[in-house]
Amino acid sequence: MKTKTKDKRFATSNPAARGEPALWTMGGTLVLGIFMIVAFLILVVWNGIIAFYPQKIQKVVLMDGRIMAGEPHRHESYKPQPDHLAALPADVRQQIRENKGFARRTLYKTGNFDLYNEDYKWVDDFDVKQVTEPDGLFYIERIEWGPFIGFIQSADFGGVTLLPGEADFLDKLHREHAQAVERRNEIARLERKEIGDINYRLEEGRLALKQIEMASGQQSVRYQAGLKKFEAETGALKETYRQLETRADALKTEDQRFNLVLTDIEGRPKPIRMSEIVRIYAANRLSLAGKLGVYFSRWGEFITAEPREANTEGGVMPAIFGTLLMTLLMVIAVAPFGVMAALYLREYARQGHLVSIVRICVNNLAGVPSIVYGVFGLGFFAYTLGGSIDALFFAEKLPSPTFGTGGLLWASLTLALLTVPVVIVATEEALAAVPKSMREGSLACGASKWQTIKNIVLPKALPGIMTGLILAMARGAGEVAPLMLVGVVKLAPELPLDGHFPFLHLERSFMHLGFHIFDVGFQSRNAEAGKPMVFVTTLLLIFMVATMNALAIYIRNRLNRKFASSHF
Repeated sequence: MKTKTKDKRFATSNPAARGEPALWTMGGTLVLGIFMIVAFLILVVWNGIIAFYPQKIQKVVLMDGRIMAGEPHRHESYKPQPDHLAALPADVRQQIRENKGFARRTLYKTGNFDLYNEDYKWVDDFDVKQVTEPDGLFYIERIEWGPFIGFIQSADFGGVTLLPGEADFLDKLHREHAQAVERRNEIARLERKEIGDINYRLEEGRLALKQIEMASGQQSVRYQAGLKKFEAETGALKETYRQLETRADALKTEDQRFNLVLTDIEGRPKPIRMSEIVRIYAANRLSLAGKLGVYFSRWGEFITAEPREANTEGGVMPAIFGTLLMTLLMVIAVAPFGVMAALYLREYARQGHLVSIVRICVNNLAGVPSIVYGVFGLGFFAYTLGGSIDALFFAEKLPSPTFGTGGLLWASLTLALLTVPVVIVATEEALAAVPKSMREGSLACGASKWQTIKNIVLPKALPGIMTGLILAMARGAGEVAPLMLVGVVKLAPELPLDGHFPFLHLERSFMHLGFHIFDVGFQSRNAEAGKPMVFVTTLLLIFMVATMNALAIYIRNRLNRKFASSHF
C-alpha cells in the first residue's frame, strides 16, 4: 500500500511560517513612524510660516452694544456651561441644542494690554451683532506692552500737528517713524556701546588696581604708581562719559518732540512717542505687496533683533548665536576625546573582561537622564573647577564669580560628556568595519601600528566617525534640561562675543533656542501670545539642526568618496 507524502514545496505555505505577519507588522510600524514625523513637521512648518503674516482687523459690535476690535486668531466649538446656557435667550439655546449642545466662538487678538489687561478675548458667535473692517484701524507694534490696535487721533512731528485725513499722511508718518527709529538706535548705540565700553574700562582699571593691592598692599610703591595711573585714566574716561551722556540726552530731548495720540476702538486716548513704535501699518488698507513687506520685515526682525516683551515678541538673534556657538564648542570638545577613547578601546586595549565592562558602562551612559549631567556639570565644572579658577586667576573679582557659575564653557563641556558615548560607540563601529586585511598589508609593508592607524584605519573610518558626530551634534543642539543648570538664561544682556579682549568670553551666560521655546511656551504671561513664537522658534531650531546635519553629511560623503578603495 502506497503512503501519500506531502510535497516539500508546499510545506511552508503557511504565511506565518514565511514570516509575512512579522513583515507586515514591521512595515506598518515604519510607515506609522514616518507618518507621525511628517505630520509633526507639517504642523510646525505651517504654523511657523503663517505666524508673521498680517491679518485684517475686525470691528465687532456685540449684542449688548459693546465694541471691540482685533485680529481673528482662531475659531473653535465648545460646550457652554449650564449656568451660562440658562442665561442665554431662548432662540440661542434652541440653536445650541440643535447643534448637539455645542456653540462656536472666535478668539480675537485685541492687543492694548496696558488698557485691557489682556491680549486676547473670546467672542461667541451668537453674541455678535455686526462685524466690519474699517479702513482707519492701525496695527501698531510697540517696544513695550505689545501691539496697540486702534486709530490715530493726531500726530505731532516736531511742533507740526497732522491729522489722519490730511494728504500724504501715511507717507509722512512712515518717514518720521523711520527717522525716529534711527534716533532710537543711535541712543541705544551710545548707551550700550560707547558708554558701555567706558564702564567696562573703568571696571577693568578698578580690578587691576585691586589686584595690585592684594599682591603688594596699599602702602607699596607699586600700588601708589598704579593708583596715580588709574586716577589719570579715570578722569579722561569720565570726561568722555559726560560728553557721550550729553549727546544721548540731546537725542532724547529731540525724540520727545515726535509723538502720536492713539485711541482704541472705544475712543480712549493713548499718547506714545514715535521711537517707541517698532512697526505701524493700516491693516485693512494693505495690498498683497504691503502684507508681504510686513511679513518679511517681521522675519528679518525675528532673525536679527533681540527679544522683547518677555520673549513673546522681537527676535531671537542672541539665542541663535548662543545655540550655534555652544554646539560648535561641544563638537570641538567631544570629537577628540570620543575618537581617542574609541581608538584605545579598539586598537590598543587588550580585549578582556575589563574592556567589556568599560564598553557596557559607555553604552549605559547614553541612557542616563540628561538632567543628571546638568547636576554633575554644575557641581564639578562650575562650582569645583570654576571656583578653583576664580581663586587662582580672578581673586580680585571675588565674591562675584567669573567661572564659578554657569556659563558657555561649562554648558559645552556638559553636553560633550552627554554625547561622548554616542561618538565612542559610532567610532568603534567604524574602526571595526575597516577590513583586517588592510591593517595586515600596511604592517607587512613595514609600517608601525600608529602609522597604520593614522594612514590607513582612520581615513577609512572617517565617514563612520562623522556619523557619530552628526548624531552627537543633533542631540546636543536640542538639549535643554542640563543647560538650565549650567549657563542658559532667559535673556542675556551681553553676547559671549564682543570687542573686548579676549573677545570670546566663555564664562558668560547665554541664550539657547531650546530654552527659549520652553520659556515662551510655559512661562509667558499669556499662552496665546507665546504660541506663534513657539512654532516659529521650533521651525528655526529644526532648520538649524537640519542645516548643520546636512553640512556634516556632505563632508562625510566627500570623505567617503575620497578614501573609497578596494580591499586588500
